[in-house]
Amino acid sequence: MQHLPILPILFPMLAAVFMLLPPLCKSTERQRVFAVTMMIIIVITSVLLLLTSHQEGTQMYILGGWQPPFGIALVADRLSTMMVLLTSVLSLGALLYACAGDDKTGMYFHPLFMFQVMGINGAFLTGDIFNLFVFFEILLIASYALLIHGGGKQKTKANVHYVILNLVGSSIFLFALGILYGTIGSLNIADMASKVRLLGEHEQSLAKVGGLLLLVVFSLKAAMLPLNFWLPKTYAVASAPVAALFAIMTKVGIYSILRVHTVIFGEDAGALASIAIPWLWPLAILTLIIGAIGVLASPNLRLTVANLVIISVGTLLIALAMQRESATSAALYYMLHTTLVTGALFLIADLISKQRGQAEDRYVVSRKITHGKILGIAFFISALTVVGMPPLSGFLGKVLILQAAEGFTEIAWVWPVILIAGVASLIAISRAGTTIFWRYSKESTNSEPIHPMKIMAVVLLLSASPLLVVFGGPVTDFTHQAAVQLHDTAQSVDALIPGGNK
Repeated sequence: MQHLPILPILFPMLAAVFMLLPPLCKSTERQRVFAVTMMIIIVITSVLLLLTSHQEGTQMYILGGWQPPFGIALVADRLSTMMVLLTSVLSLGALLYACAGDDKTGMYFHPLFMFQVMGINGAFLTGDIFNLFVFFEILLIASYALLIHGGGKQKTKANVHYVILNLVGSSIFLFALGILYGTIGSLNIADMASKVRLLGEHEQSLAKVGGLLLLVVFSLKAAMLPLNFWLPKTYAVASAPVAALFAIMTKVGIYSILRVHTVIFGEDAGALASIAIPWLWPLAILTLIIGAIGVLASPNLRLTVANLVIISVGTLLIALAMQRESATSAALYYMLHTTLVTGALFLIADLISKQRGQAEDRYVVSRKITHGKILGIAFFISALTVVGMPPLSGFLGKVLILQAAEGFTEIAWVWPVILIAGVASLIAISRAGTTIFWRYSKESTNSEPIHPMKIMAVVLLLSASPLLVVFGGPVTDFTHQAAVQLHDTAQSVDALIPGGNK
């Protein structure tokens, strides 16, 4: 069990390599069986890692025997293991959907998919910022190829913008790392947190610049205003399983902001405490507003879902800006909900698009959907969940965030924007449902039957919403303990440094 923390990284890496070699590389069917089997193993491993970190405390894995802050360390605490399990479940759903035929539209889908999972899991488990950069690059390189998988003019155009923006972001990331290493002398997160409060005045100014540059990079990954305009078109043109997997990508940015600006530049950072908060508050609210406008203006279902992702980003950033345990706990619960339901919605949008002929998922009159009942039920459940209607997880997640707001000023800002964004989502999703399922012509339908694996994938992701409510007590208790662990310096800093107070 001592090697458990590295397995969510090692398994997808080895799976990707094996699928590039004979005999797996010559057979799509073999790759499918192997990929799904490995993904199930990764889910099981993620569950075991989460239970171990929850019951036995934070698990550190030191590569090469070099103790931190000098060596590479993986840190599996409650927060990181929760995000790894979330990634694994979402990836399993997306992979099942892809195995119904979407993986045949281009080459190397399964190896690229596994490299993407490896990069995401690594970003969540790494204990230092330099390796966060390394895993960012792994997941980004895989995402470049996955985005254009299947080809097409729209995908190529969106991919060019996506690649250029992320290359700029990677360059800024390196500048930030250089500045922080030059001033603090370390890139290990726990070690940086212990040293940042001891910096002199000159070093504090440079470290502040480095910290804010990291905020810019993570804001690009999270799609926070004004760095969010790449997301709707990019997600809308990606193939359905890729778009579903990309639902976790913005959460990597959110996680990075939470980890760096709570642990390193948190309340105990002295003069550099909470340097991101003055920026987070206005930009989070504006991100939420832009997302609400985007869902109302979207001409098709895929763009609507992409803008719902931006709304979720704004909501999560507002919770992060409160910078207290109750708000972080609420954000973690909401993150579980929104990642899985938006992933399911991308898959549902693709199923609907293939049933409507040339109209695809646009909000226009088209032929009647052949499998209207099953798709209608799936759409109805996901719609109720994503807009935050009771009794599903979206409602509970938003209530927790609203309850976390304290004082007149916070309540006056947080409550109206979240509730108005919810109303905008309700209007947009209602328009989508009525147009797609109720407004149709008398044109004959000859749609292909829906592959059972696609239904299985949608059910897997959608089932998370009622389960998050049924097991709401244990889940919220876990997210609360994860938030306490993150905000507690003794657990998130001292316990991870050799000779620290454990």
